Amino acid sequence: MTVTSAELAAAMPHVRAAPKTDTTIHSLCLRPARNERSFPETLHLTRAHGITGDRWQTDPWLRLPNGDPDPNIQVSILPLRVLNLIWTNRQTTPHPGDTFIADLDTSLENLPDGTRLQAGTAILRVSNLFNEGCVKWKARYGADAKNWITNHPTLRLRGVLCAVEQDGTLRPGDPLRKL
Repeated sequence: MTVTSAELAAAMPHVRAAPKTDTTIHSLCLRPARNERSFPETLHLTRAHGITGDRWQTDPWLRLPNGDPDPNIQVSILPLRVLNLIWTNRQTTPHPGDTFIADLDTSLENLPDGTRLQAGTAILRVSNLFNEGCVKWKARYGADAKNWITNHPTLRLRGVLCAVEQDGTLRPGDPLRKL
């Protein structure tokens, strides 16, 4: 069972009321290979290599013209309120695979392109790339959830993509704040 457009519309005020800054990292996810997930207690982020052990370095979904992985997609942050709304069947439906989940307003108004975030001891820069959700998002969480994201692009309901600006470490419970 997936969430309906009526449920998504009803939840919008709650989603929009997420903190603007000064929140915590809820959980971490590592993607060692396509369609694989692990949930470590620590992630190490580097500007040069992204997340240690993540497939970004070897199998990114976006590359630069020279063939290198695009640094603007090293880290993905999904709002906790969105995750709790769309991920209705946690036993059989895979986790979205975002680097970390946080109770944060990821809207363009709150996090304009280039915004710097301190996440644990790392510094991230919000990318100008729109995370529109892929066909897997639609298959896992439903057409209504996919349409909800694409119909509200400035809210960035699918979260934000970021580049690592300063190496650091993340753990659940670490602070997340705008700089």
